[in-house]
Amino acid sequence: MTYQPVLPSGGLVGFSFLTRTLNTQTAAFNNSAPIARDTAYFEANIGEVKTAEDLVSDRRLLRVALGAFGLSDDINSRAFVQQILEGGSEANDALANRLADDRYSDFAEAFGFGNPSGARTAEPGFTSDIISKFRAREFEVAVGNQDQSMRLALDAERSLPAIAALTGTEETRWLKIIGNPPLRKVFEAALGLPQSFGTIDLDKQVEVFRDRASRQLGISSLTELAEPEQRDALVQRFLIMDQVNSFSSQSSGSVALTLLQSMPRRF
Repeated sequence: MTYQPVLPSGGLVGFSFLTRTLNTQTAAFNNSAPIARDTAYFEANIGEVKTAEDLVSDRRLLRVALGAFGLSDDINSRAFVQQILEGGSEANDALANRLADDRYSDFAEAFGFGNPSGARTAEPGFTSDIISKFRAREFEVAVGNQDQSMRLALDAERSLPAIAALTGTEETRWLKIIGNPPLRKVFEAALGLPQSFGTIDLDKQVEVFRDRASRQLGISSLTELAEPEQRDALVQRFLIMDQVNSFSSQSSGSVALTLLQSMPRRF
């Protein structure tokens, strides 16, 4: 039986408890029988996988591979997954690069089947990296089965340091967030943007995100999210705004004021 995360409440209080107990809870989760079996099988067999077809033909390996990138919903779309992997990540017209969700290009790049250098499955550190990603994502899924907002908050805490560390322009970093559906939801909620926001011109989206992040979060560059205090401020605001939106029977304005006043002040 898989360990079920303990979440005594929702919102900021519940997330504070979860982060305080995260090491203990994730250790228990990783040691639970289903996760231990999946990761042990992956570790024992992935080194023999040389092609995308090899991977998609083994459902147990594919479950870990997709789960490591938050793509578990594609487990039954073997032909699509194979096409993604065989197209690689380096060509501009590769299928993984033409999809709006950047997780596919990350997936294709990690396994390397369609790239000139070929499969990376036997490289040192490859197996442990994929297993680490899988465990983290699966724990987030388990949290999300109880509270989807906390799953998104955990995802943001885990994902944002890598984006903050990206080389290139500020626009490149924003496009990485826009192309990551879970992160996009966190920023849209935290910055009070409607779901329809995603339908406007991409350049305009980047402009609005940057402007609101500057005014509402005090972030002039996404590189600042390398600092835990900045990430915490973003996640807190996301959870608060999520609570506001869920209180449909109350005045959202008064609830927002009360909750925002409860946030720790940043000087």
